[in-house]
Amino acid sequence: MIDKLIEKIQKTGAPIVVGLDPTLKFVPDHIKEAAFAEKGETLEGAAEAIWRFNKAIVDSTCDLIPAVKPQIAMYEQFGIPGLAAFRQTVDYCKEKGLVVIGDVKRGDIGSTSAAYAAAHLGKVQVGSSLCAGFDEDFATVNPYLGSDGIQPFIDVCKEEKKGIFILVKTSNPSSGEFQDRLVQSGVTAGAPDGGGVTFSDRPLYEVVGEKVAEWSAQLMGQKGYSYVGAVVGATYPEQGRILRSVMPKSFILVPGYGAQGASGKDLIHFFDENRLGAIVNSSRGIIAAYQSGKYSQFGAENFADASRQAVVDMIADIDQAFAGVGR
Repeated sequence: MIDKLIEKIQKTGAPIVVGLDPTLKFVPDHIKEAAFAEKGETLEGAAEAIWRFNKAIVDSTCDLIPAVKPQIAMYEQFGIPGLAAFRQTVDYCKEKGLVVIGDVKRGDIGSTSAAYAAAHLGKVQVGSSLCAGFDEDFATVNPYLGSDGIQPFIDVCKEEKKGIFILVKTSNPSSGEFQDRLVQSGVTAGAPDGGGVTFSDRPLYEVVGEKVAEWSAQLMGQKGYSYVGAVVGATYPEQGRILRSVMPKSFILVPGYGAQGASGKDLIHFFDENRLGAIVNSSRGIIAAYQSGKYSQFGAENFADASRQAVVDMIADIDQAFAGVGR
């Protein structure tokens, strides 16, 4: 699947993933009114509204982008109907030829991680049948429980030819409370006697990045990148530069563009010399573009057109940033 993602990025020229993270405040009134008229002001009505909202945005942008990233919490808040809308969104995006990154941030002890991996990337045995749960192409994974929380995902990825993005340095302001903590870790390079192990204090995100690089070696694609990628926030460009070198074979999913404050110039170090190696997420900056002053001329009725223009502008911003450094 990593090879398919790279091919889609090369075809579109857009290393962009649209975050399908709908809340009802982003959904225009006319969409909500139609859904509520049909299904009432219920969880079912809310789920129908977000599905119609998603479909319109996907229809308007699918020719410009390689991938989408639905955030499952935005659907879980509407209970079982919301999860049905999540699966409906996944299926529709795949019908449109898009790569689907399930932003689920799972990770637990081995048996539980195996169940999460089966739910989102694999299949579950039901009698004599194998059934797919949510069937995304990639999933985001939390590494906090260590290798026994990650290995079940890698095993399923090997079977299904799918991928994961492991949280390394996230884009939120408080990420440094844990991720930037200095920890003592052993390294073999640079030992005083030319061998053995030396110890140094390094930020936890760098140690996690090294572990991601180790895991990535288990599952390489044909285009030089692993099915095991990483999440590194655009709001931390210097850390992105460091982690790009720490994880040379891991594709990086980069949140934090747009509404969280990062722009094209912050993204350069996440990419390799061929403008590959990273895919940048924008969620509300695209799906709620019509609510922004920049795109207010579109109005709520044409919200999907505003989303398309936001994608066009994001592509131009990234292109301009690369042109500025001669890449």
